[in-house]
Amino acid sequence: MPTRPVPVPAPWLKLDPALDPGALAGPFAAHGRLHIPGLFAPGGAERLHQSLETSTPWRRSTTGETGNLNFYVEAYDAQPEAWKAQLRQVIEARARDGFQYLFDSYPVSDELEEGRRIGLACEAVYDLFNAEPVLGFLRRLTGEPRIAYVDAQATRYLPGHFLTEHDDEREGKHRLFAYVLNLTPRWRVDWGGLLLFPDVDGHVAEGYAPKFNALNIFRVPAPHTVTQVSSFAGAPRYAITGWIRAKPPWG
Repeated sequence: MPTRPVPVPAPWLKLDPALDPGALAGPFAAHGRLHIPGLFAPGGAERLHQSLETSTPWRRSTTGETGNLNFYVEAYDAQPEAWKAQLRQVIEARARDGFQYLFDSYPVSDELEEGRRIGLACEAVYDLFNAEPVLGFLRRLTGEPRIAYVDAQATRYLPGHFLTEHDDEREGKHRLFAYVLNLTPRWRVDWGGLLLFPDVDGHVAEGYAPKFNALNIFRVPAPHTVTQVSSFAGAPRYAITGWIRAKPPWG
């Protein structure tokens, strides 16, 4: 069973003190989603990006008929090209008309809650988001007093990676809101990797580019997708993502 991790102090990572959750609450209530630029005070997002780029043990993540599939990237890359091509064909066939994804990930909360803290900068995000000051910030922002826990995974989208439309609702998971914390310093819209919210007519109601040091937060359930990263993208799309929940997994 997961256990509550003991936080490790990280004075380099803190919310920008200029952010006012009371001022953000109105726009969030009106739309059920919000783009918040400048989440961390100077230096924090830069350190997170450096760690994601240089020291994160990435896993290639997708889903198949039996559930989630995760391969350490080094092991995946060592497989024969024919095997990788066949797997890609299966992934793309499933993506054509259903839920599917392909990206690299590191399960921050899962690892910490199993007692495996290895000194990654992204671990500090989990600690910060689950500290009472930030939980209180989120309660004021969303108007939701039940917020009690925030999980986290680091993600890296390379060219060809994507996440098809879904709404995040899962019975028993107590998901109230989803979030994406973007950590790529430079990104062009035409590189793809856009977080889009379709409307009932199949048009795009709203979309967010992965702006550096910006938090996107939205209610669950809400249909959304991440568009495929283009073959000519000039950088990986780094982010920390997860759900804001009513109960922790050890509660």
